Amino acid sequence: MSQIAQLQVGPEEAGLRLDRWFKQRFPDLPHGRLERLLRTGQVRVNGARAKSGLRLAAGQLVRVPPLRAAAPERLPPPVDQAEAEALRARVLYRDDEVLALDKPAGLAVQGGSGQTRHLDGLLDALRFDAAERPRLVHRLDQDTSGVLLLARGAAAARRLTEAFRRGEVAKLYWAIVAGVPQPPRGRIDAALVKRGRPGGERVRVDDDEGRPAETDYATLDRAGRRAALLALQPLTGRTHQLRAHLAAIGTPILGDGKYGGQAAFLPGMTLVRRLHLHARRLLFRRANGRRVTVVAPPPPHLAETAAALGFVLAEAEDPFAADGIQ
Repeated sequence: MSQIAQLQVGPEEAGLRLDRWFKQRFPDLPHGRLERLLRTGQVRVNGARAKSGLRLAAGQLVRVPPLRAAAPERLPPPVDQAEAEALRARVLYRDDEVLALDKPAGLAVQGGSGQTRHLDGLLDALRFDAAERPRLVHRLDQDTSGVLLLARGAAAARRLTEAFRRGEVAKLYWAIVAGVPQPPRGRIDAALVKRGRPGGERVRVDDDEGRPAETDYATLDRAGRRAALLALQPLTGRTHQLRAHLAAIGTPILGDGKYGGQAAFLPGMTLVRRLHLHARRLLFRRANGRRVTVVAPPPPHLAETAAALGFVLAEAEDPFAADGIQ
């Protein structure tokens, strides 16, 4: 595209995030370059500045600047065979519509400042027999492990994106936290606002400026008053929601120095200094209505810490099973 264009969002694109809309329309545009165009106001929606997470509505006009004029960016190196095989070995579920991956802790989902390797750049390794490369429909923090769902085509991507937006996908997380929440089971209802630039965002509780955010939690086990194993069910999907919510009630996730500071590390214990947050289970429906449940095994660092604290993960229950998850 060599000149400014005003492109209209089609009915089939309603509900897409702005960055996913660009990914579909301009698949060769790197994510980092799109973020710069957004930050500098060169991309606008109905004449207003926008962020990559904006949900689009049918009929809106997206201002697209001349893309050829931008400086070329270094593309990620090709996926080598060993890396591709290792990624494919982490596939938990696959059918003709979707693919569920056990994302390892430490692997970023998308590129950003300083990111040279990320899942979005490795998706060609997960094509299998599909004509299209898989598409991201939700995200996990770089340091969070567990179930990540990918769509295997444009139609599945639109349907799953809308299902996530409407809260029709049930998510269950495990976390090991410093301290024990009181009461041992409850709901955290605290609005969150995001601050900072892309790649360095930090959220905080703010009832005046924040967006509504709710998390159900239940204590599965505890090590005295020192630490606890929690099951978490986010009812909304805000950035860093679980991390900010648990820090806000005084029980930060182990290893989460960003939100918990020194309180996120247990004195006297030599533990892996990695975030102890794991996307344990995802429940969704296929286009034909069939329900699919995908479960990811705990990563080594979480399993080792659980054992050191006396938690038996194999016996951990699902406290939300009777709460109407469909």
